[in-house]
Amino acid sequence: MSQPLARTLGARDLTLLVVGNVIGSGVFLVPALVMRQSGGSLSLSMGIWLAGGLLSLMGAMSFAELGAMDPNAGGLYAYIRDAFGPLLAFLYGWTLFFVIGAGTVAGLAVATSDYLTQIVPLGDAAKRAVAVGLILLMTVINVRGTRESASVQNTATAIKVGAILLMSALLYALGSGDVTAPSTRTPLAPASLSGVGLSVISVLWAYEGWQYVTFVAGETQQPQRTIPIALVAGTVILMATYLLANGAYAAALGPTAMAASERVAGDAVTAVLGPLAGKAIAAAILVSMYSAAHATVITVPRVYFAMAKDGLFFRRLADVHPRYGTPAVAIISSSGIAVALALSGTFEQLLTAVVFIGWIFYALGAAAVIALRIARPDAARSYRVPGYPLTPAVFVLAAATIVINTVITQPVQSVLGLSAVALGVPAFFFWRRRRNSPTS
Repeated sequence: MSQPLARTLGARDLTLLVVGNVIGSGVFLVPALVMRQSGGSLSLSMGIWLAGGLLSLMGAMSFAELGAMDPNAGGLYAYIRDAFGPLLAFLYGWTLFFVIGAGTVAGLAVATSDYLTQIVPLGDAAKRAVAVGLILLMTVINVRGTRESASVQNTATAIKVGAILLMSALLYALGSGDVTAPSTRTPLAPASLSGVGLSVISVLWAYEGWQYVTFVAGETQQPQRTIPIALVAGTVILMATYLLANGAYAAALGPTAMAASERVAGDAVTAVLGPLAGKAIAAAILVSMYSAAHATVITVPRVYFAMAKDGLFFRRLADVHPRYGTPAVAIISSSGIAVALALSGTFEQLLTAVVFIGWIFYALGAAAVIALRIARPDAARSYRVPGYPLTPAVFVLAAATIVINTVITQPVQSVLGLSAVALGVPAFFFWRRRRNSPTS
């Protein structure tokens, strides 16, 4: 049952996968927070979004070198394994499997059902049923074929990016918010260094997710060329989309009203086009969150597939469906945990405690560029990250800043998150001993 995965994904698929995985609900909500922390300064707010995009681009270019060098399933898991050993790589996959990947899908599915209530009234039981139904739908689509799943993802991503572009164009054309006039409302607190720092971290969270595309390297056509194109092009598209949307919100509301908004996209559209159009934003957010969840279901099971092929996880997760050619057991297992988390309602606490851990591994991924340049100087590298070693080093510093800030501001949750990851240490030695056993 274990066989190679078919290479069916092209540059367009991977580029849209980058965009689709990153853009969830953040672009509709986070801009108000950043504007507030910027003291109502549009230029500072836009500069922060640009800086976050450039930092993300540095990470994308770093991972692109690794993806072109090792174009197989597993992506970041494989890069950490090759550069720093199997234990750290396993801990990343362990955390992804039990919390980050499944929790992200559960969280997006539940949030989608919550937003649906703005269009159709739903009770608590109905909302949970919708969330579970969405997870099952994504599971079926992904099990039945990577090519078919990518086509669904491409369509959903195109719809949500198109909706953001249309919204932005209308807000720019019809908005009456004067982005240069002094505020007539209660003045905002002036921007502070700590506020700007928090804003950069918030923006980096909004950009987070582009690295997931490396997980499907083993199903990519001409990966040495396709992966760098997709990572760089997708991140540039994200930067342009975020900057465009931020400017549109300011054009519709003005900086002060934008900073005060709890749902900036809905408030901006309602102010310009009326309450009925505001409901259309709810529909756009539904598509956006579904697309992000679908992208996660496509990508993360490939990590578990790679771990199982290394003999460091449940062996059945390395099985490839004989008819559909997908890692069906890995997909179903991951989705099963997502369903359990969605029904239990515990995913929010789990994600809050653990999701910052991902940035430790993102830092290790960028550091792997430097480590592997030293350890394997003669390895074939069809793409080399520009600005080496500064580019990966700056991204490592940005990721470390996020982790340190989280530990300082949320010490209890940080300890819980690190403890959950530490549980993977005995599990690693169990699977390694089982793999090395003569009877295994």
